[in-house]
Amino acid sequence: MKSHTVARSESVCVCVQLYIWTSDLLLGSASDADTPGAHEDRTGWRRAGSRPDPDLYSPVSPLPQDEPVSTYFEEKVPIPVDDRAKMFSFRKLWAFTGPGFLMSIAYLDPGNIESDLQSGAKAGFKLLWVLLGATIIGLLLQRLSARLGVVTGMHLAEVCNRHYPTVPRIILWLMVELAIIGSDMQEVIGCAIAFNLLSVGRIPLWAGVLITIIDTFVFLFLDKYGLRKLEAFFGFLITIMALSFGFEYVRVAPDQAEVLKGMFVPYCSGCGPVQLEQAVGIVGAVIMPHNIYLHSALVKSRDIDRGNKKEVKEANKYYFIESSIALFVSFLINVFVVAVFAEAFYGRTNMEVGQQCNATGSPQSNLFPANNDTLEVDIYKGGVVLGCFFGPAALYIWAIGILAAGQSSTMTGTYSGQFVMEGFLNLRWSRFARVLLTRSIAIFPTLLVAVFQDVRHLTGMNDFLNVLQSMQLPFALIPILTFTSLTSLMNDFANGLVWKISGGVLILVVCAINMYFVVVYVTALNSTILYVCSALLSIAYLSFVIYLGWRCLVALGVSRLDFRGSARFPPAVLIDEQPESDS
Repeated sequence: MKSHTVARSESVCVCVQLYIWTSDLLLGSASDADTPGAHEDRTGWRRAGSRPDPDLYSPVSPLPQDEPVSTYFEEKVPIPVDDRAKMFSFRKLWAFTGPGFLMSIAYLDPGNIESDLQSGAKAGFKLLWVLLGATIIGLLLQRLSARLGVVTGMHLAEVCNRHYPTVPRIILWLMVELAIIGSDMQEVIGCAIAFNLLSVGRIPLWAGVLITIIDTFVFLFLDKYGLRKLEAFFGFLITIMALSFGFEYVRVAPDQAEVLKGMFVPYCSGCGPVQLEQAVGIVGAVIMPHNIYLHSALVKSRDIDRGNKKEVKEANKYYFIESSIALFVSFLINVFVVAVFAEAFYGRTNMEVGQQCNATGSPQSNLFPANNDTLEVDIYKGGVVLGCFFGPAALYIWAIGILAAGQSSTMTGTYSGQFVMEGFLNLRWSRFARVLLTRSIAIFPTLLVAVFQDVRHLTGMNDFLNVLQSMQLPFALIPILTFTSLTSLMNDFANGLVWKISGGVLILVVCAINMYFVVVYVTALNSTILYVCSALLSIAYLSFVIYLGWRCLVALGVSRLDFRGSARFPPAVLIDEQPESDS
């Protein structure tokens, strides 16, 4: 009995020692903890009292944070010290270059390319200014996303996990997963269409999907050879897109004056419902919900001392510059596609195109019915039409560009799925398990579509997927505005009054535009049962959006809406204080 008592006493002592050691590691020295009215928040800044005041912040050494090994972050890129450059350093800009270009790939996915070519075929050059405006709006939203990741050291899904109650958090995760699945289906099928075009129909759609899945698994492990090499690979794919679609632009030689006029004159003469719907589709295709989550995670790949206010401010500056350059490149590539189809195919009829394809001996000439309806194109038909009018080289180079767009966006989409799942569910699985799970979620619906849908008749499915992603947009935009406006979370880097107002109006406009797109799609279904189902789903959908909006307004400072303090966000906690859900 005595030996059992001694053993039990020794066990208790060991547990107490472990507890004291862990407490010292997490909370720091006793002198810091005993300082009245002062504590350190997750960004590594010391705050005096509970009310944030810029004058009370002083940089301190960051708290020890052993972040769990996560996808894409097995190494962090060091930032060089350049004492010679006071305002700007190209060396530092090069060190920060990477995340913005990976983010910009979402602006170049097959869904965007299809939106571009349809815009050119239906409205000519008249909607280029809409594309420019949507890209600028996207840049401003990506700025908020990057700032959240830099300042807090967490991406948007992780912040949602720590601040929203359980039920809203799970619903939010499901909505974002739906957006990722919809985007992933477009991207994988875009790759499959490219394989089909390159093989002259010998590789069916389902086989192209399987090839895309396999090579995506291979490419996703390239970061094992170094993060910068992976980013260089994405840069290579963007270069292929620029060269491919740039070749089509030079080959078609559109009127440069019309391109500039369409880009900078915000007017659409003679436009009707078709052009209006296409303009709404451009905004919906450019601003994608999962990309907000992705960018806030990618910026964590740089070695930034978040306890140093100067370094955080510098990182925000260089990330914004890099994002601006990346989105400018993506904008030019999108302009290439719009201009090509505006110059060559705007106002053409199915009969004209069919006759030209017959004259050139194209095996796909039966794609175009013998009527005088306006030509309708998608990614597949677009390549066929280019081949009929500008030769086989135009078709194959178009397919190469689509393949690069689909492959790159599929990889970044997989990263988005992993970040979202890790953040919302706090999963710490093995790397292979995470990749396998996130791939499997999207692959089954994509394979079903590939098996049962013909490659020539995918326009209806793409319209549905665009609507699905448009509906999920509030579930990224409202949280990002909410959290970047919280002073308790962002400290000195929280949104000011101008950003709060302009950001709120911007998000309201974008969501309203996308809701219009959804309404147009639903009203065209012509089914009473679908109308009733849509109405019931709309009630639940709007209720959740209103809930998120209410919490956002409280974060923006509308304290009157905070009934009994029920909308207050819980205090910030460290990453390594959170329990982990192991497999």
